[in-house]
Amino acid sequence: MRAVRYEREGSAAEVLTIGEIDRPAPGPGQVLVRVEVSGINPSDVKTRAGLTPRPIDGFQIPHMDGAGEIVEVGPGVPADRVGQRVWLWLAAFGSRWGTAAEYTVLDATQAVPLPGSGTAELGACLGIPALTAHQCLFSHGPLDGRRVLVHGGAGAVGHFAIELARWAGADVVATASTEDKAAQASAAGASAVVDYRSPEAAEAIRKEGPIDLVVDVAVATNWDLDVAVLRPGGAIVAYATDGKPLQIPVRPAMIANLRLTFFLLYTHPRAALERAAASISQAIGEGALTPLPVTSFGLADAVAAHEAVESGTPGKVLLDLR
Repeated sequence: MRAVRYEREGSAAEVLTIGEIDRPAPGPGQVLVRVEVSGINPSDVKTRAGLTPRPIDGFQIPHMDGAGEIVEVGPGVPADRVGQRVWLWLAAFGSRWGTAAEYTVLDATQAVPLPGSGTAELGACLGIPALTAHQCLFSHGPLDGRRVLVHGGAGAVGHFAIELARWAGADVVATASTEDKAAQASAAGASAVVDYRSPEAAEAIRKEGPIDLVVDVAVATNWDLDVAVLRPGGAIVAYATDGKPLQIPVRPAMIANLRLTFFLLYTHPRAALERAAASISQAIGEGALTPLPVTSFGLADAVAAHEAVESGTPGKVLLDLR
């Protein structure tokens, strides 16, 4: 099979190669998937560059997320899963078999049925972003009738956080830094979009009503704004950082009865992620989720695709293997 791989960390142009490699076989509890579309996350390129290093087992085929069709099952997996359309998550986590290849092998629970209404592009956009959004949103109880603030509403996690929150019955306010990003967040279902850099940001958000839950991509930067708009007893869930240290004024946080949670997908309990994946597939089947704006490359252009992610290409960068 043709695959992208690297044997050492470094820049995409220096270490990525594209060529033939033996197709893996599924072991107990695993499935072999013919990959149609491979999704690239910022963490994929950071790992390849050595910024978030992980052990390399001889070689590494990159990319955690993707979509395709199960073509073979290992012992213990029902035979009727062959032919099933699936979306994939964390394929390359602890494994050399990422999705940047014509085939990948992974645990059957990480190949989630993709409802008929879901396209391969949507399936490849899910994985890390949608699972992160889901766990941030539903970590503090039901959302029906609540109001959620999603920072970075045009980002991958932000996009799915808006759509999943709306699916669960919440009203959503988002932040974005440009008109194009604001339009994208609105299209995903945000009832209002605010420029978080504006001096009037807190006032604009409060006009929509007090916030019950904040999904935050840069909690140190947004802390004062978050505290200013949260309802007493509200919660902040932080899933990323812009590198700034967080200094918490304890008394105001106590007065607000504020709850602060940190989330990292890679160390989250596997059973919780499997439940979240099933919920995401339900949302797809009900038409609640849409793909991000995509920029697609062929397998042979994997270097350019990684460089596009590193340059901040908006939306989602994909490798299309069809």
